[in-house]
Amino acid sequence: MAKPDRTSWENFSDYLISLGLRMTGQRKAVFDALFRQSGHFTADQLLQDARKVDDTVSRATVYRCLPLLVGSGTVRMIDVGQDNKFYALNESSATFKAQVICSDCDRIFDVDAPFMEWYGRTVSEKLGLEVNDQRLQVQASCPTFASNGACAKTN
Repeated sequence: MAKPDRTSWENFSDYLISLGLRMTGQRKAVFDALFRQSGHFTADQLLQDARKVDDTVSRATVYRCLPLLVGSGTVRMIDVGQDNKFYALNESSATFKAQVICSDCDRIFDVDAPFMEWYGRTVSEKLGLEVNDQRLQVQASCPTFASNGACAKTN
């Protein structure tokens, strides 16, 4: 678990102000709950932790707050093509991160993929475009799961 840092707080607050929104107690509880998450999380997991901070936080508040957190750059959304969207704190990193998703246990692994940033920029520039978003996701199966019926990578 990370601790909320001043920069993330200021970015989120400034983003809300730019949209004409204010920092409510419930938004602050959702923001604080972000830093109770470890790794990738769903909106429902965030809701559970936000309610530990403020029991008046509703599911609707979390679902309205998540796009604001993404827009402010505080979190990133990870769409793995399943029913749930996953989120992760947008920690500064020197390299592009790709996701490898275990098809057996649905665990998501972030791996360094520095070539992807270069590739996306190079291809886009050749076409006269600007990169808005890019992602690399790999679906993989666990040989241990296939033989033992359990994935050794799960927590």
